[in-house]
Amino acid sequence: MIKKTKSPSRKVTKKPAKKIDESERMKDWIVEGMQEKKGKDIVCIDLRNLKNAVADFFVVCHADSRTHVDAIARSVEEFVFKKQEEDPLHREGISNSEWILLDYVNVVAHIFRQEQREFYGIERLWADAEIQRIASNY
Repeated sequence: MIKKTKSPSRKVTKKPAKKIDESERMKDWIVEGMQEKKGKDIVCIDLRNLKNAVADFFVVCHADSRTHVDAIARSVEEFVFKKQEEDPLHREGISNSEWILLDYVNVVAHIFRQEQREFYGIERLWADAEIQRIASNY
């Protein structure tokens, strides 16, 4: 007959390293790309806790002109490619630069002209999500 003995309990005091989610890294790179060209009123909308969300995050900013919208979009694409070697799966609005959408599957960047941002009100549409406002560095 095998006798079972209790092994002494050991306490593990070392905390596991915090895993940084790929979507969070992508969101941060998009924010940095927007900041590089002075995107205005940058917000991150966390959709991960919402049922039927189309992505993990929306990152939104605006600019005063079409040229500025285009410059921010190019900066985001360059920054993400430099960090991740990834192009957006889909681009919208490049031809008119009123609202450019860059779809990185789990993270979607929205770069608006100020008037379009106010009109479409993405923050209002996703008001039940956690919204983080990014302080500008300029």
